[in-house]
Amino acid sequence: MSSTVDIPQDIKDALRKFRFAKRSKGSAAIVIKINKAKLIMEEVEQFDDISIEELAEELPENSPRYVVLSHELNHPDGRKSYPLVLINWAPTSSETGLLTLHASAYLDFQQNAGVSKIIEIRDGPESLTKDVVDAQLLK
Repeated sequence: MSSTVDIPQDIKDALRKFRFAKRSKGSAAIVIKINKAKLIMEEVEQFDDISIEELAEELPENSPRYVVLSHELNHPDGRKSYPLVLINWAPTSSETGLLTLHASAYLDFQQNAGVSKIIEIRDGPESLTKDVVDAQLLK
């Protein structure tokens, strides 16, 4: 299934490189937005060793983003892992047309990112915390 928004090859390559990068501490993220005028996805920024709360502060309060997050997860049995999770950042204060485009390209992006765990955030930065991410991943 193809959406109305194109995912350029450089974005696919960046996602693949991010997915297979070795991590030894902290969380890392790659942030993608939709260019409404060109109907293509663009990389906004990549972060290494960033806290979830710092990441939340970097995201716009009224514009949707796809965030692929490699998160340092400490399991109850003492193990540490770095699962990939897709944060669907879609604040309700976003422009309706942009939210519609974001929703229409969502499944295509998820497949290209190769991420199965998803966290939906609609309420702004205060609803994206380490506790929220840990709880979703430890379900």
